[in-house]
Amino acid sequence: MKDLKYLAAFSIPVAAVIGLILRGYWVFFTPFFAFVLVPVLEILLPVENRNLSEDEAKAKGKNPFFDILLYLNLPLVYGILGWFLWSINRAEYSMYELVGLTFSIGIVLGSNGINVAHELGHRKTQWEKTLGKSLLLPALYMHFYIEHNFGHHLNAATKEDPASAKYNQTLYSFWVTSMVRQYISAWKIQRSLLKRENRSFFSFKNDMFWFVILQVAYVGSIFLFFGTTAFWVAIVIGLIGAILLETINYIEHYGLSRNKTSSGRYERMQEIHSWNSNHVLGRIILYELTRHSDHHYRAHKKYQLLDCHETSPQMPYGYPTSMILSMLPPLWFAIMNKRIPIEMRS
Repeated sequence: MKDLKYLAAFSIPVAAVIGLILRGYWVFFTPFFAFVLVPVLEILLPVENRNLSEDEAKAKGKNPFFDILLYLNLPLVYGILGWFLWSINRAEYSMYELVGLTFSIGIVLGSNGINVAHELGHRKTQWEKTLGKSLLLPALYMHFYIEHNFGHHLNAATKEDPASAKYNQTLYSFWVTSMVRQYISAWKIQRSLLKRENRSFFSFKNDMFWFVILQVAYVGSIFLFFGTTAFWVAIVIGLIGAILLETINYIEHYGLSRNKTSSGRYERMQEIHSWNSNHVLGRIILYELTRHSDHHYRAHKKYQLLDCHETSPQMPYGYPTSMILSMLPPLWFAIMNKRIPIEMRS
């Protein structure tokens, strides 16, 4: 029965559905829930740093319940997104309702779309990876699959990694540098992967080409079937989802760096190079993404099996609260900078 707690991961989509049905000021219920109510509850609820026993881990690793929860996000995300885009020319939304629902669906895309895509992108089966790529499509961020799996996990906490925020770098600067550099990096990685297989850059195996085609087809179809307003709304929703992803990227490795060894190579990625959070509600809603230190330590480990390492740097707050704090750079620096060892500051 304890495993049913992960159903709370659907709370953000439910909040968005409430906004779609009730309208009025309820259209802002999703951002209120995600960034006001959840942070307050995280402060009130106890921090849980317990790890699974070996027997518990074996049982949970084989339980299909945890995988099914992930798969359900595909129809859920596309269903809510399609419902909203379809309704734009029919529901006669006021401007504030349109703005509120756009933000709400963008949050759904970030939490239950991109976040789940990240988890599935690390799976070993091709069809699960394809599900992950499909969840990246509405965010127009399919290149994330290549850059994250073949770039970030190799270069995290180094200057070579676009998705690792530097010490004293503001969130707003990071949004620009990370988005631009990750996209460029994805193309470079794709070219390297093709060379490794002795394939041409113009090969049908060039996933980056397919990502461009699919994303253009996606927004083109929205324009064709739902009109101009829905077209721009879909782009803004994708941008909001991507910004949420990059905000999480920012707090996950902020200021931490790997040192170079005498050989000139970076030291091995360890649990000390990512921020960990054991705040219960954020852990559940984000499918244990907050135990990011263990994720980098063992990238293919399923979310329900991730451990807390006492040696990992601990965030003082959960992810939702930390995301809000990161938007206030002076406050963020005052809280986080003193927690970073001098020798690890990037």
